[in-house]
Amino acid sequence: MRFLWPTHPYIRLLLEFVYLAVILDAFSRRVIGWALGRTLEAELAIEALMKAIKHGRIEPGLVHHSDRGVQYASWMYIEILTEHAIRISMSRRGNPYDNAKAESFIKTLKYEEVYRSEYRDLADARRQIGRFIETVYNRNRLHSALGYQSPVEFEIEQARLESIAGVTNA
Repeated sequence: MRFLWPTHPYIRLLLEFVYLAVILDAFSRRVIGWALGRTLEAELAIEALMKAIKHGRIEPGLVHHSDRGVQYASWMYIEILTEHAIRISMSRRGNPYDNAKAESFIKTLKYEEVYRSEYRDLADARRQIGRFIETVYNRNRLHSALGYQSPVEFEIEQARLESIAGVTNA
């Protein structure tokens, strides 16, 4: 069973804070949807979720596991999950360990990108964080849990193994 893990860290710009909504595929640790904005409202989480859905990786029965944030409990967000036959799961009250994979991504993002950068404005932050997510994290960052492969390499290898198994079992 595949899981999605959303999260919402804040990021400091020169004159303001902005928020990042991220949808992480728990199987491969790949970021499949993200959005950066000035508000923590449900619309930001919805934008990231819609990008994940458009990415083509959402299948009926998929589990969406989140913390108890109001964004994930909003009627608009739940309606989108329901429309796509995505099962809803929320962390236990006050238990950050339930969302450990998403928290691990946030730590990586902050230490490897955010704390090393000064973003001029929202557009600059979007550009640099987008580059980090798509190029560095998804394509190049190795994960011990994935056999020291990047999320993209891991997915390619899994598809290859599934293909071989399908041919062998036919």
